[in-house]
Amino acid sequence: MKHIKEHFIKQFEQDNRLVSVAAIENPYRYNPLIDGLDLLLLVVSRSVEEAVETEHLMIEGERVLIKIASPSTLEQWMTGGRNRSIILWLVRGEILLDRDNYLFQIRDRLLKFPGAMREQKQLVEFAAFIRTYLQAKQDLKDHNLLDAYSSILTALHHWAHIALIEEGVHPELTVWRQMRRFHPGIYKLYEELTISPETLEQRVQLVLLACEFSVMSKMKSSCELLFAIMGSREEPWSVMDLQRHPLLSGLLLDLSLLLQKLVNRGYIAEVAVLPPSGDTEALELKYRCEFV
Repeated sequence: MKHIKEHFIKQFEQDNRLVSVAAIENPYRYNPLIDGLDLLLLVVSRSVEEAVETEHLMIEGERVLIKIASPSTLEQWMTGGRNRSIILWLVRGEILLDRDNYLFQIRDRLLKFPGAMREQKQLVEFAAFIRTYLQAKQDLKDHNLLDAYSSILTALHHWAHIALIEEGVHPELTVWRQMRRFHPGIYKLYEELTISPETLEQRVQLVLLACEFSVMSKMKSSCELLFAIMGSREEPWSVMDLQRHPLLSGLLLDLSLLLQKLVNRGYIAEVAVLPPSGDTEALELKYRCEFV
């Protein structure tokens, strides 16, 4: 691998638009960490036309994956939930080139896990938690037991991620190994769901009840970022206003469902206003925070 890395260092260092390059070797053949290839080169460049450009190469018998992303795309990956492996790539990767210490600073920020990043990631995970928990509830009501099991297991993963973020820890791919240390209660629910001798329906119902309590108890703390944004002005927000906000626009966020749940719990209020079209029969719904 050393010769391959040196080859790319020589190639990339001539490109002034390139910011940084990190190399991540696959620990085991076909491991999905880097999509089953042998070496990943994560290239940060200001010249990327697409959100991310991907290449597969064969060099000296090794399969090389090259992912080229802009700095803004890299930021979205870190906070938006679109790339679950990015934290491991950035923390464990070998930095080959790094102009202005860009990746070193990114790595330092990840390790410190500042409050602003935690708020974004927690909001994303909580919205996904609500979606999958409600889907499991509907699946069970429709007597789709295996679908309910799949949905509630996914919801439990999102709940585990929220618990880790609250502890100031990045959720990694091996989340349940982390949970045994940081939150044995959630780990116990995972065991109850997956290996309990009770019937599948009983197991799903048990975890659904626990999730329902958690949704209620964690809604306010998990949505602090959204409340702060909505409370920053007196004028109510449309859903598009919120989606375009700089702190939310890069997040993989199920905002519509989240807003409706917050309305139902009384944390925010719906406001019906006349739309720009002037159509009095189709008023636009906007949202205002009730307590910030």
